[in-house]
Amino acid sequence: MGPGKIASQAGHAYLGAFLAARERLEGIAYASLSPGTKVCFQGTLAQLGRAVEKLQELDIPHYVVWDSGCPDFFQGQPTITALGFGPATKRQIETITRRLQLL
Repeated sequence: MGPGKIASQAGHAYLGAFLAARERLEGIAYASLSPGTKVCFQGTLAQLGRAVEKLQELDIPHYVVWDSGCPDFFQGQPTITALGFGPATKRQIETITRRLQLL
């Protein structure tokens, strides 16, 4: 993905995770707006899958971004492109992201 596509997918991930947190945690979600830390990592589809499993295990709000698969990207196939999650503690985040590289 190019930088613009990455930025748009990250935006989808953040918004989706924020809305998921808002539904479940009420006031806590608003605290993640600012000055909360936002970080982008990169990983394989398998790593994203393991991260989702860990998020479910820890009951952390999250959102998986599926690109619709328009003809310009991913050979027209729907594809997982990003994962947004939080709010979470630093320890929880490190557990989930320790095998991922910063983007």
